[in-house]
Amino acid sequence: MSDDRLQRLWTPYRMAYIKAGNERNGTSDECPLCRIPTMADDEGLIVFRGTHVYAVLNLHPYNPGHLMVVTNRHVGDLEELTDAEMVELTSATRDAVEAIKTASRPHGFNVGLNLGGVAGGSLSAHLHQHVVPRWSGDANFMTVLGETKVMPQLLADTRELLVENWPTPSPSASPDHEG
Repeated sequence: MSDDRLQRLWTPYRMAYIKAGNERNGTSDECPLCRIPTMADDEGLIVFRGTHVYAVLNLHPYNPGHLMVVTNRHVGDLEELTDAEMVELTSATRDAVEAIKTASRPHGFNVGLNLGGVAGGSLSAHLHQHVVPRWSGDANFMTVLGETKVMPQLLADTRELLVENWPTPSPSASPDHEG
């Protein structure tokens, strides 16, 4: 214990993730969330591409199927989204939940935004919403005692499974539809 009586949890493996997403200089040139859409879907682990957002598997998932719905436009603040971006962000999140439910039948979900670095957003300059499937007991003894997260499926296999189960939107479900 240190003088402030706080225990420290050292996670040096996260530094690669933090460095890859270091956007503190304010430019999007090095933003991994801007770079991903330039890749082939299988290489970038993209599950869905929309007009304003895309869905991609998290490279450092909390659970199998953990994905992010990301704005195509490099923007960090929720209030900067256009109405069309907001609608598609929400509908793609709904579709992600549906695809994951169909593919792997989780018991629940954590869905949310980390707005700003202090809120846990290591890529806070580029808005993205996490969709994390949860199962009863997913924080088992391996995680708690062994400090090890068991990931039973390769990301490429998870991607294929979610792509196969992603809902097909109806033509009237377009985000730009005036209904």
